[in-house]
Amino acid sequence: MTEEEAFFTLYGSLVRAGPGTPEEVDWAMSLLNPHPDGTICDAGCGPGADLPALLSHVPEGRVVGIEAHAPFVERMQAAFSDEPRITARVGDMADLGGSFDAIWCAGALYFLGVTEGLEAFKPSLAWGGGVAFSEPCWFTDNPSPAAEAFWGDYDGITTHKGLMDKVWAAGFDPIGDQPVSDAAWEAYYTPMERRIAELRDDAGPELSKVLDEAELEIARWRAAREETGYLLVVAVPR
Repeated sequence: MTEEEAFFTLYGSLVRAGPGTPEEVDWAMSLLNPHPDGTICDAGCGPGADLPALLSHVPEGRVVGIEAHAPFVERMQAAFSDEPRITARVGDMADLGGSFDAIWCAGALYFLGVTEGLEAFKPSLAWGGGVAFSEPCWFTDNPSPAAEAFWGDYDGITTHKGLMDKVWAAGFDPIGDQPVSDAAWEAYYTPMERRIAELRDDAGPELSKVLDEAELEIARWRAAREETGYLLVVAVPR
C-alpha cells in the first residue's frame, strides 16, 4: 500500500472532509441571504457533506459542488443522483466560473491563501453575492507549543485581526464571523476515530503511520481547542 492509498483508505470513506455542521451553514447563509432561486457554489467541497444544508437555502435554486479530487466527485454524483438541483464536478477553486449568489468554502481556502482565494472568487459572484469560508485562526495572542503543533507546517495562520486584514486586502468587507464549534470538530473526529478502530488490527506499515498521525491530530486539537481552530467568516465584496 502506498502512502496515498493509505491516506484515502482512512479519509476517503469519511462523510466529512473537515469540521462542520448544518448549523454553521445556516448561520452563514442567513447573513448572505441568497435568492430562493439562486445558485450556491461549494468550493473545495470534499465528499459533499454540506451540499444538502446549502440546498435548503435556495428552495427553488441549485447548488454546485466543485472539488479537485475526482473520487469525491464520483461519490457525490452517486449520492445525489436523485437530486437534480445538486451538481458535482471536478474543478479548480481558483477558476470556479459561473455566477453564484453565494460561495461556501469550508476549510479549503488555505490552498489558495485567503486574500488570493477571495480575489479569485470575486469574478464568480453575482451582484449582491458573498463568500463564507473557514480558516485556521489563533484565538490567543500567545499560542502554546501544543497549539502550534496542531497546525504543523502551515504558516498562514494568524489572529482574528490578521485574518480580517487579509479579507480587507482582497477588497471584501467582513459582515460576520464566529469560531467553528466544538460540535463541528467532533462531527469530523468522532467518525474518524471509529474508522481508525476498524482499520487498526489489519493495518500494514503505511496505513499504521496514517492512523497514528490522525490520532495525534485529534489529541492535539482536543488539547488546544481553546487556543486555536477555524474561524468562520462571511464577507462581501466592496
